[in-house]
Amino acid sequence: MGIDEPLETMKKILIIDYGRGEETSTVSFLDQSVEIHRLGVDGDVEQARAAIAGFDGKVDAIGLDGIPVALHLGDAHLTHRVGGPLPAVAQKTPVVDGSGIRASLERWGVILADRSEPGIFSQKHVLMVPGLNHNGLAEALGRRTPHIRYADPMVFFALPDFVPGVGRRRTLAQAALPTLEQLKDAPLERLSFHTTNGHLHRADASFRWADVLAGDVTAIRRFAPERLKHKTIVVETADDEDVDDLRRRGAAIVVTMMPSLDGPDGPKRASAAVIEAVLVALRPHPELPLTEDTYLDLMAEIEWTPSVRYLQPDEEDVNRFAFVIHPLNVRFIHKHPLFRWTRYVPDTLVEKVAAWLPPLYISRITGGRSATTGQRIEGHLITLGATPREMMRHGERFTYKRLGMAAHMAERLGARLMGLGAFTSVVGDAGITVAHEADIAITSGNSLTVAATLEAAKQAVRKMGATDLTRGKAMIIGATGSIGSVCARLLAQAISDVVLVSIEPERLIDLKRTIQAETPGAEVAIATKADDLVGDCDLIVTATSAFGQRVLDITQCKPGAVVCDVARPTDVNPAEAALRPDVLVIESGEVLIPGDIDFGYDIGLPPKTAYACLSETALLAMEGRFEDYTLGRNIEMEKVKEMYHLFKKHGYKIAGLRSFGQYITEDDVTHKRALAERLKNDPALFDRTRAEAQKELAKIPVMAKGVSASKSGDFKKWAWLAASATGVLIGWRMGRGR
Repeated sequence: MGIDEPLETMKKILIIDYGRGEETSTVSFLDQSVEIHRLGVDGDVEQARAAIAGFDGKVDAIGLDGIPVALHLGDAHLTHRVGGPLPAVAQKTPVVDGSGIRASLERWGVILADRSEPGIFSQKHVLMVPGLNHNGLAEALGRRTPHIRYADPMVFFALPDFVPGVGRRRTLAQAALPTLEQLKDAPLERLSFHTTNGHLHRADASFRWADVLAGDVTAIRRFAPERLKHKTIVVETADDEDVDDLRRRGAAIVVTMMPSLDGPDGPKRASAAVIEAVLVALRPHPELPLTEDTYLDLMAEIEWTPSVRYLQPDEEDVNRFAFVIHPLNVRFIHKHPLFRWTRYVPDTLVEKVAAWLPPLYISRITGGRSATTGQRIEGHLITLGATPREMMRHGERFTYKRLGMAAHMAERLGARLMGLGAFTSVVGDAGITVAHEADIAITSGNSLTVAATLEAAKQAVRKMGATDLTRGKAMIIGATGSIGSVCARLLAQAISDVVLVSIEPERLIDLKRTIQAETPGAEVAIATKADDLVGDCDLIVTATSAFGQRVLDITQCKPGAVVCDVARPTDVNPAEAALRPDVLVIESGEVLIPGDIDFGYDIGLPPKTAYACLSETALLAMEGRFEDYTLGRNIEMEKVKEMYHLFKKHGYKIAGLRSFGQYITEDDVTHKRALAERLKNDPALFDRTRAEAQKELAKIPVMAKGVSASKSGDFKKWAWLAASATGVLIGWRMGRGR
């Protein structure tokens, strides 16, 4: 209360509480002072009736806290036999129970909570505990996830989980009115959950299914299982005892939806009945009826955000992302613990059936932390079942659909950004459609892939003896692709003599003109095949999506050349590389993410080492950049440079150079340099070496991405096809439930 504020101007309200105790307090709300007298009646309706009669005309509003006047569930509503008659006891003072503003504040509160913590409800599994008198909360959450169930049948009627349709959202329309018919005569303790009977857990399956428990904190504490690990609790209000109990039981987050009476960010939230009584007391025109419009005008003046409290230390201040991988070939399917049995099934069958599987959760990525800001990150690996060959065979919409499913899975896991790994970033328009159709931010990871590739290539060329990179010559195979084109533009700025190779002649011309405009004086040659020009190049970058062809004839490379293979799966295979031991073939730059990173799964790299595309996703999460980033086939050079800046800022590092899964040692480099020097100094030896290598190359099947140019043969119609497919799907279900 202000110093000069007359005492008689202070508004007064009475709150009749279902519980016990009595207290009086003064609060400031909407810049006005309000005296709140709370009177507990210990569940005695006659005491409540007497209190209303006694305070009628002496206070500005009376609120019934825990004593409902009406019952609302879905589109149905009925007057409660006990609470319904109570407002009529007062002749002068309005009597409210919170129902006038609860639904609107819940809907608004969900919006504000989502703004405060983006994605907190997205695609989550929500269990209303109960849905009774929480229509606004259920409606607002339903706009953010289709996965909503109701615990009302279990908490009110003790119906078990296994009864068909019980608690499902689609049965609400049919069940709402019969439910209220049963509850309208129920005693107050049955509706308010205040009882001395203690914990009455009844529905393990529904609670285990749910990510979010929303409704009444007393009901949640009474009926939920003892362990609530990783659960988010969404309620009107929760006192210290409630929060301590939920923390002890492992709940991750408590969201209290209603405004506070002790400031916009006050931790102690009032119930809907209290807020409504305060608004009634403060309305500027008491003579007007209490309509929805009256409340809306008053609610518009409230400055508040729902309280979001993290209860577990490992849940707070963690930025979450997801990353999508897929098997590069059928051997990756055999390696998964759930699918080891598939090695006894024909590979052709396994590959075709696996492509139809929904996305599968693989593992949790933990331990990432910025070396500069200390920001922690957590990731989730999700895999599709399709190999690159199957993605190409089915068409882009086939993959888009499964990436959309993966995006929903990522949102449910709390991720705000999803990266597209390997071939998922190549299919169709390179992430644009996926980003358009998903609510979560998307990146292909290609900006950091380019930056890491060029950094690794620079290190490799120097190791092979180049002292002045500006005097060298570089070739980019797949130059018109999303990664190849920006690599070409950046290499032209560093080396100035580049060869662009692509099967798209018109786009080659356009890229050449772009480079010449950006880098005046650059020497740019273009070709549809690499063979005639590769012998002059010190560095060859391969970044194609080619299948069933020989992308690079390594026998034609000059002595001591470096081949940086960006493609996943790779364009150059080990058998080809072995024909020219003087040529250094490296993988694109892999990355060390700062912190004690653990991927929880063998991603095909050494421990703590990540692909650059995954690292970009993690890096954006670490920076808090939850936005669509690298999308489409025209990668912006500014984004590549920005990504490299963030790479340095947060302490990311390029991992050691690797070739076909093995780290390249100094001895390896010394050996290759010695061979290269011999071939450079002895042209006749080089000619013989190249001729012998060409003979051996002719014996190696023409392939790229591990796929031979020859047909794989007719697909045999095995008699047990259906049984095998069913087995794979059962394995998927088992994995999903883990």
